[in-house]
Amino acid sequence: MFGWLVVNGFLHNNKFDEIPVLFQKAAEKFSVSLRTVQNSEVVINTEGVWFEKKPDFVIFWDKDILLARCLEHMGVRVYNSSDCIDICDDKRKTHLALLREGIPMPETMIAPMTYETVGFTHYDFLDSVEERLSYPFVMKEAFGSFGKQVYLIENREKLIKKIEAVSTYGFLFQEFIEESRGRDIRLQVVGNEVIGGMYRYSETDFRANVTAGGKIRNYEPSEKECQLAVRAAKAVGADFAGVDLLFGKDRPLVCEVNSNAHFKNLMDCSGVNTAEHIIKYVCGKGEG
Repeated sequence: MFGWLVVNGFLHNNKFDEIPVLFQKAAEKFSVSLRTVQNSEVVINTEGVWFEKKPDFVIFWDKDILLARCLEHMGVRVYNSSDCIDICDDKRKTHLALLREGIPMPETMIAPMTYETVGFTHYDFLDSVEERLSYPFVMKEAFGSFGKQVYLIENREKLIKKIEAVSTYGFLFQEFIEESRGRDIRLQVVGNEVIGGMYRYSETDFRANVTAGGKIRNYEPSEKECQLAVRAAKAVGADFAGVDLLFGKDRPLVCEVNSNAHFKNLMDCSGVNTAEHIIKYVCGKGEG
């Protein structure tokens, strides 16, 4: 089989550049020809995308949704699909997809849409937010990764200041799960299986993300946690995903689903090579 690994052509640092290396090594192990392609190399034109050699599949490790969709329109099997990437890239769409499937989550409210040239002319909608969610609660920008653009809101004054700062980006409000303060679980799903997990924790931040200063260790998830992670991945249409779970009072809760979850940390703490599992999964699917 011959495939592409699509990455972003403008985003380069050690954290991102190590992923293509892991995929290339995994492909070699399973005798798969894999070419790393930057999205900047593949310009969409009136005929779609030009191929020197049409790939049998594409592992899409970027958020260039239009490129992923164009490749699909040209008959290429894309992992994950453009629809999945689109849903996972926007936390509001993720919430709606999980809600549709009855996935347990923290109480969540999506802020109303406004226009960039208008902003919010009043804050009446905050009354219902405060009625349903007690302080402190979490405010998240719709787009963001690595725990960034996530804020803990303690009072109305801080809430309005934060809204004024991000009002045209789109955002949501979410119940703060005190039992999960500074800790969560990242489970890596490939196909219908959880292949590994890690416990993330922070002694200084309400977020457990490593980029925000959190630490990690290997985690052996329960059957209930595995089933929930697989359900969440299916709800967004993911072939593979990193599913973040919170420690709810009575049960685990899904926090987020990541279509392009950075998996080097999981490999470092557990030895699980996600790239190998994804290559095996794609080979098992053939061309679609």
